[in-house]
Amino acid sequence: MKSKKVLFLALCSLVMAGLVFAGSAIAAEKYVVGIDGDYPPYSFIGEDGKPTGFDVESVQWIAEKMGFEVEVKPVAWDGIIPALLAKKIDLIYSGMTASEERRKVVAFSGIYWVVNQAICVRRDSDLNMITALAGKNKVGTQRGTTAAMWLEDNLVKGGYLSKDDLKLYDNFPLSIKDLENGRVESVMFDDIMVEKAIEGKDMKIIGTISTGEDYAVAMRKEDTKLQKMINDGLSMLMKSPKWLELKEKYDM
Repeated sequence: MKSKKVLFLALCSLVMAGLVFAGSAIAAEKYVVGIDGDYPPYSFIGEDGKPTGFDVESVQWIAEKMGFEVEVKPVAWDGIIPALLAKKIDLIYSGMTASEERRKVVAFSGIYWVVNQAICVRRDSDLNMITALAGKNKVGTQRGTTAAMWLEDNLVKGGYLSKDDLKLYDNFPLSIKDLENGRVESVMFDDIMVEKAIEGKDMKIIGTISTGEDYAVAMRKEDTKLQKMINDGLSMLMKSPKWLELKEKYDM
């Protein structure tokens, strides 16, 4: 009898251990989401010191609905793809353009937003689109962005803008600050970002370049399961009342 009882207890222990193991196996997977921490309204650090924004709330909603967890982590934008490839992060969900160049090294989700490039100047400036970008005036933007790539490919390489007159910054707010202080004559960046950045400032938008850039979520090419979850979650989000709520909240 004693041996049977011991055997029974041992079996119970094994079953319980199996349940614990199974529970850990089916526990929500956790993914680290890389963002640009100075990219309102998409991703930024709130007054409470925590990441927030349209993209941040989007991925948090998707994670909850799809049954996984996320840790949102600010990463320097010019190093964010290398961080993804090095597995320091698992996703980039922060207003990233799904360009052909980037598609060569990472996989993208479906498209969730489309932007163009806007050019802003100080309100007292008499510059127009041509003189601002193809003259002898300094143009600012954030390094590693599609704005920087466009300026380099279309103006610097074409000889219309001196390389010395293209000023690249670690983040977009720094370029706006230098425009405000007269260190550059214009700034080029994603249209909705520019609109938000110059609110309440003595600046104006003088035009836009229709680049039609598709925003999508980036991940490693081998992470096909994660890609499917993000695509399914995005589809659910964009059909839900939450999508309209987020657009209204962040004035998109």
